[in-house]
Amino acid sequence: MNAPSIEAVNLSKRYGSFPALSNLNLKIEGSKCVGFLGPNGAGKTTTLKIFTDMIRASEGRALIKGERRKTIEDAVAEVKMDEWLDKKVGKFSKGMKQRINIAAALLSDPEVVLLDEPTTGLDPRGMSEVRDIVKSLKKRNRLIFMSSHLLNEVQDICDEVAMIDHGKLLVYDTLSNVTTRFSSDGGNVVEIEFSRDIDDQAVNRNIGTLTNVNSAERIDSRRVRIRFSGGAQIQERLLSDIATMKIGMISFHSPTSALEDTYLNLIKDTL
Repeated sequence: MNAPSIEAVNLSKRYGSFPALSNLNLKIEGSKCVGFLGPNGAGKTTTLKIFTDMIRASEGRALIKGERRKTIEDAVAEVKMDEWLDKKVGKFSKGMKQRINIAAALLSDPEVVLLDEPTTGLDPRGMSEVRDIVKSLKKRNRLIFMSSHLLNEVQDICDEVAMIDHGKLLVYDTLSNVTTRFSSDGGNVVEIEFSRDIDDQAVNRNIGTLTNVNSAERIDSRRVRIRFSGGAQIQERLLSDIATMKIGMISFHSPTSALEDTYLNLIKDTL
């Protein structure tokens, strides 16, 4: 089976003299989720509308692979709404309605799914439900291209990220590569709390020497801040390595988003 793909080839869209898109060239292939980022007016929705034939491009091409048929029951089950199949949609919550919208998009069993800010307007539960659905979609040999203003959402769901500003592509790469190249810390940050005091020697000897760790420093006697290069898989391995040291790790959290840092560094100003 060929990998799903989308491709923008010299894609441009003008509204009068205003260039909403300017020669956008972007090719994405494979079964994964790609975050599409940029400020308001950057061209995200314009790009997605061109790919879905809602508007015409002024110049260039928007290419998507073909689709095959799917039953309503299959589509509804995939978004975990099969038990509600015989219920009226009008009584559903916003999150449930969004899941039904996604099911409708899956009816033709597409290899490529385009989502424009899919969690906008939802409460925390609805957002979590839709995010879980999006994560599950990419497991079935699908390419998900999703715009969002929620950087923590993109970092949680997506494997790669493309950023545009003023209609022009700034970067397209894996999340880990983008954050490593462009964030001020040169990577991600995680803070770890321990059940007992930990000294500088233990931090430097045990944690600071781990692969992909850029720096490790004590915040106080029981908390350590680690800066590391890589994405979620690297963080998972680092935390597993620290847990096996049996030095009392009890919790961890990310104090800041490396993707947010990268976004602010790349997108300096907007119209």
